[in-house]
Amino acid sequence: MELVNKFLTGLKSVLLPDELKELEVATGAKIEDINELKLKYPKCPESLICLLQNIDGTYWRQYGENKITVCILGSDVEEGRYPYYLMSVQQMLESSRYDEDVSYLFEYEDDDEAVDPKINSEGLLGGTYIHFSDCMNNGGSSRLYIDFNPSDEGVCGQIVRYLHDPDEYKVIADSFDDYLQDLIDNEFIYLKDEE
Repeated sequence: MELVNKFLTGLKSVLLPDELKELEVATGAKIEDINELKLKYPKCPESLICLLQNIDGTYWRQYGENKITVCILGSDVEEGRYPYYLMSVQQMLESSRYDEDVSYLFEYEDDDEAVDPKINSEGLLGGTYIHFSDCMNNGGSSRLYIDFNPSDEGVCGQIVRYLHDPDEYKVIADSFDDYLQDLIDNEFIYLKDEE
């Protein structure tokens, strides 16, 4: 897929030499893992499948005798300067089984923007989203999801970013394709040191 090739080419051009060397040991996901993901999530974007066919995760991911921890994704946090790992297919399947409750965020009247109106007020229900990425501090501060059960204002397949303290769920792109294109258009700023 052309978009993913463009993303990977741009990514490799900005990674530090040590990160690039580490990433080179990564392989694509096994076909049976890809098929399991597609079976569980029939609306899984082709661009995510294509990315996983090239790199089956960078989040404490074991490839043979090598374990890699390379951030290759980003979001809007800290003006787009906050990097994220790509989870493996098996990590995605395991993590996406559970409900992500957002109801507690509606209890506070002064916190009415904590949940984007494009997100279903029931939250991200297990089996209706793919948790595909954790931030550089192992997901404690921020995570990324593909949401297949949006509110009437949202779009199926939208990208949701969770941010902790204060807790917030926000739609940052209408699709995984748009998300990857945003990372490309912003020249992988999340991997560059502030000058």
